[in-house]
Order: sequence, then structure tokens, then C-alpha cells
Amino acid sequence: MKVSDYIVSFLKEQGIRVVFGYIGGMITHLVDSIDKAEGISYIQTYHEQTAAIGAEGYARETNNFGVAISTSGPGITNMITGIADAFLDSVPTLFISGQVNTNEYKYDKPIRQQGFQELDVVELCSSITKYACLVDDAKNIRYELEKAISIAKQPRKGPVVLDIPMNIQRQEIEPCSLKGYKEEEKKEESYDIDKVIEKISRAKRPIIVVGSGIRDNAKDKLEELLNQNEVAVVCSLLGKGQVRESHKLFLGLLGSYGLRMANIAVAKSDLIIALGSRLDVRQTGAKLDEFEGKDIIQVDIDRNELENHRLKGRLTINCLVEDFIEKLISNKESLFNSDKKWVNFLLYLKENYSQQKEVERFVENKMPYRAMDIINRYSKEGDAISVDIGQNQMWAAQSIVLKNHQTFTTSGGLAPMGFSLPCAIGISFANPSKRVFAILGDGAMMISEQSLYIISQYNLPITILLLNNTSLGMITQFQSLYFNSNMAATTIKGGYKAADMEKLSLSHGLSHHIIEEKDMLNAEYLNNVFNNHNGVVEFKIEGLTTVSPKLEFDQPIFNPTPHLPKEELNHIFSLLE
Repeated sequence: MKVSDYIVSFLKEQGIRVVFGYIGGMITHLVDSIDKAEGISYIQTYHEQTAAIGAEGYARETNNFGVAISTSGPGITNMITGIADAFLDSVPTLFISGQVNTNEYKYDKPIRQQGFQELDVVELCSSITKYACLVDDAKNIRYELEKAISIAKQPRKGPVVLDIPMNIQRQEIEPCSLKGYKEEEKKEESYDIDKVIEKISRAKRPIIVVGSGIRDNAKDKLEELLNQNEVAVVCSLLGKGQVRESHKLFLGLLGSYGLRMANIAVAKSDLIIALGSRLDVRQTGAKLDEFEGKDIIQVDIDRNELENHRLKGRLTINCLVEDFIEKLISNKESLFNSDKKWVNFLLYLKENYSQQKEVERFVENKMPYRAMDIINRYSKEGDAISVDIGQNQMWAAQSIVLKNHQTFTTSGGLAPMGFSLPCAIGISFANPSKRVFAILGDGAMMISEQSLYIISQYNLPITILLLNNTSLGMITQFQSLYFNSNMAATTIKGGYKAADMEKLSLSHGLSHHIIEEKDMLNAEYLNNVFNNHNGVVEFKIEGLTTVSPKLEFDQPIFNPTPHLPKEELNHIFSLLE
């Protein structure tokens, strides 16, 4: 059996139905093997970054791992953005690069390159993977595949890279003689659950912060915990979608672009339970005064995250989030003793400082937020929402109200523009019956336009929601605040110019619709627009756009811009006295 055929059979046994990539000389054997196999497909993505991020979307949708492949040299360097993104956001993915033949590889020779397009892939990727290996002996292929997938799927999940020379791919092997990998047993760390329960039971103003560690089984267990207890909940950017948003005391996104009500609630709580959240600067802000002097229980599978942290005095729990919640559920029927004044305070915040009230009061150019309202109106239960980077990400995270079984996928740690379209493609191939909404700005469209043709080619049910303000809006907001509105490289006057999006869409075989402010109340037109199987829906946004609220660097978490009058803040806080 040829090694490339063995790799394909292994992937099929692991439940992989789709492999993303861009063909090149050193990966041709593997592509050929995929093409000849039944039950697995190779998707040519027209750019390796698209392949890598597509594998992320596939992994997120299937709760399995995703696979992307590329040739050596520029192929693997183009995949690096997706590899790094999977690493920082803990997405299990297998990346296979085709390397030059072993007789051409330089190994430890003190030269830059021996073979054409040769690169030291292991060295290149070691800092952004859980495991990277050059497989230069065909007898090790089973061992390395099993080891790589085991490592990728073990908590904390993440990407792995196997670099396989072309002559190894084409070599003949006897599968029954191959050595397998035995997974190492992991020791569970013990912690004092009684101490946790004691802190919870004495808290009068508890709040749960839901992070990206709430996945798989943990999501259902969290739902059970919230049904048993009256407790406030907020989420990080990557925690959005991991908790049902119709919960009575769910206050939405916290942090730098968090909802005002969520940030105030966190500031005034006396106990924070962070479930799979790093509580990083984007969540707490730079000033930590409001986090000192209160109990913080932080649960994370990664001990390094717990031990290397700005916040001191936390009770750290190193375990799977679902195991921690299970212990809380099994311990008592109701653990939390939220003070009635605290509950009323939270309901007051939800009534008076919701994102809808924020927009009406503080946002001058409301068109982007009205676009989010339309998405809320036309998305249905079970739809997937894939969101890009920039202002569009924050408008979506602040304003989209997720329905039952909807998913919200975006990039947190690396945040590469051009994320949403490849991710949507990965989601769609993982679940062809699911409708996907891909939200992005004009800047991201310029980076990921090659994805348009994949959507057209395979007639994927992806509706592209393009928020076109003909600028790099997030940076213009910074430039307005800190650079005296000098819009260098972000507007047409500053040297940035977006393409004609209608021509771009039609040239890739997709329908194109424009929604302007005058169309917002035209139900007949909107129904027609959103009744299409796929296509580009372009929201035309004129003028300067802003995200509100926004926490500035030197401000406490409860005081984002635009600032509330001091008297109003004092009144809010007095409700807890």
C-alpha cells in the first residue's frame, strides 16, 4: 500500500470527509490518493490560507479535527496564518505539508536551502503548534498520524503539523507491520471543591464569565447549572454562542467592546467564576481596580494560563470545565445565593443599558447596527454565523441575539482579516444542510475574495453579508481618537480603495444585492434578498462608523466611552446600597 493511500484511509477511519488544500508538486501524491478514494473529497481552495481556515471551520462544526494540506515552501508559509489562528483559539487541526525528497533535504547542513521550495517546516511551525514532525521514514507513518491526532484532540486542543517528503508519500508499506502510538495517561489534578462551594455560597453578587473553554459537553452542563440557579452570566468574544442568550440574567459580551450592562455588572460583582476564559486584557481592560478585593474562581485546562496571569489572589482550578460544572451540579440543587437587590440591579441594567438602548442614545451612524437587526430578523434556528475581524466583528458580537442551536464563530487570539469566508466554507462542507451567514467588511473581502468562487463552484448555502463602509473602519476609529483624524491607508483619500463589490461578486458567479438605508423597511425587497440560496448582500454604509461602547486603555471596566455622566453612574451604583 502506498503511504499516501494509507494516510487517506487513516483520515477516513477518523471520520474526515473533506480535506482542504491547494495542490503543488510536493503534495500531488496525497491529492491523487484523496481523489481516487470513496467517502472523502479534496477541495481546491485557490489559496492555502483559505484551506487552513476552512479546516478550522470544519473542526468547529463537527467537533472533530479538520485537515488542510499544502506543498512545501510558499504552500506552508501561506497556511501559517490558519495554523497560528488554530493554535491561539485551541482548534484541533491536522496540517500536512509536502516536503522535498529526503535526498534533497538539507537536514543539519549550514546552508539555507538544498531542494527547490525546501523549508524547515518543523522549525517554522513549532511555536504555533502542539506538535510538529518531519516524517522521513515510511515505517513511522502510522505512529506519527496517531500521535498527532491524539495530541491535537487532547485538552487544550490545537493544531499539529506533519511534514512528509514526496518520496515518503509514494513509498510502498505493509500497514499490518506498522507501529502504533499509545496515548499517555493523564493524571487529573485534585482541587478543593468544598472551598469553591464555600466561596459561591457566601457570594451575594455572583457572576459567571463564559469563555471559549465552554465547548462540547460543557455547554449542556452549563445550561443545566443555569437552570438550577439564579446567577448572572456574561461571555467573552469566543464564549458567545456557548450559553443560551434568552437566560433571564444573561447580559452579553464583556470587555473592551463589551456591552455597558455586562461591564458594569462584572465591576459590581463580588464573585467572578471564569469558565474557560483567560480573563485577558481584552476582557478586563488595563485597569484592574474593579477586579481586586473580590473572589475570583478561574477554571482552565491549561495550567500555564492559570500560573502566568496579571490578576492575583484567584482560586485557580486546573481541570476540564465540564468536569468542574458537573461537580457543582451534583453537589446541591441550588448553590448560588444571589441577593434580591443584586438581581433587581441586573434587571435594571438590562432594561436601561442594553445594546439597543446604547445605539439609540450614543451612536450617530446607526446603519451598521440596523444591519445587525436585519440579520437577527432573517437568520433562523440552527443557522451558523461566521464573523470576520474589525468593526463588523464587534457590531455582530454586541448586537446579534443568537437563537436556539445557532452557532457564532469568529477568531479571537490572532484575528486575521479574511477569516469569515473560509471559515464559513469549512462549516458548510462539514454540514451541507446548514445555512451559513458570513459577516465581513470590505477590507476582509479584499483579502479573501478567492473564497467567493468556492461558494459559487459548489453552490454552498452561504449568504455573505458585506458591511461596506469603503474604509478600514476599526482603524479609522483609532485614527479619529488618537491621530487627529489623519486617515492614512484607511480611506480612499489615505490610499485605501475597495473593489466594486457588485462586479467582484458577479465575476465569481454569485448574485449581488445592495441594501441601503432606504431599503431597511422594505419588507418585500428584503424577503426577496434573503430568499436566495447564496450570494452577496452588500450593506452600503456612508460616513464615519463607530463601535459603541468602547473601553479606552486608562479607564475602569465600568466606564467605557461614550462616558456616562458622573451623576448617572452614581445613581446606578446607589441601587446596590
